[in-house]
Amino acid sequence: MRSFLLLLIGWACLPALAAPSAELSEPVGGWRFNGLLDRSENPQVAYPTPPIDRGIQRNRTMIEGRLKAIGNQRGPHTLAVNGNPLNLYTDEQGRFVRPYAFGAGSNSVEIRSAEGQSLKRVQFYEANNLRTPAKVRVVLGWDDPKAELDLHIITPDGQHAFWAHTALTNGGGLDPDGVDGPGPEMFTMTAPLHGTYLVYVNYWGNFGSGGYNFDESSNQNEVITSQISLVLNENTVDEKRETFIVPLRAIGDLLLVKTFKY
Repeated sequence: MRSFLLLLIGWACLPALAAPSAELSEPVGGWRFNGLLDRSENPQVAYPTPPIDRGIQRNRTMIEGRLKAIGNQRGPHTLAVNGNPLNLYTDEQGRFVRPYAFGAGSNSVEIRSAEGQSLKRVQFYEANNLRTPAKVRVVLGWDDPKAELDLHIITPDGQHAFWAHTALTNGGGLDPDGVDGPGPEMFTMTAPLHGTYLVYVNYWGNFGSGGYNFDESSNQNEVITSQISLVLNENTVDEKRETFIVPLRAIGDLLLVKTFKY
């Protein structure tokens, strides 16, 4: 009996494990006007590695924060931006930085743990009316940080947006272009052409400590699970949203995900 009591006392004296949490240093909640104080012209580090800045969206905001008490699990956690879920990985200190081009009006950012628990949510109102909401937005993310996937968009006038041709003359653009896995890659148009759009995803290759390679055994997962979100008239009363889960197995796979009209 005495041993049992001592065991109970020992358990009671153990320090409580800290619950997983998240902090966001950018963006902050509330009302704001991003104009003269916009820092998007300045290069910033993104974790775990930086996205390519093609210069298409000069008014984008860096979503920056840190996950705490997550143990050895680096992800994938979830970054949900205006309802668009993206895989979120961090550096060894739990830090992350991801870019997003917010439109005027009400916007939200939520951090969820790998188990789906909401750790932090920020709601803010962007009062800069020059930040036109996206009428067409396509977001690609995937679940393997060692795989490199590419988003391809064909617009109604026949232009092709992809990693080697990111800025279109019709105002559409691919930015950011994730080059290191697991994304995101994002196509945006604020004044879209009327007509038919084609959305493709390509399993281009793999990415590791030695750079790019085409060794199919060097990825992390046997099957790469990609998630493509199509959002029309984002952040308005006419918003429409679809999400597609597309498995990719072999390097070189190019799949037509969606054909839609605007």
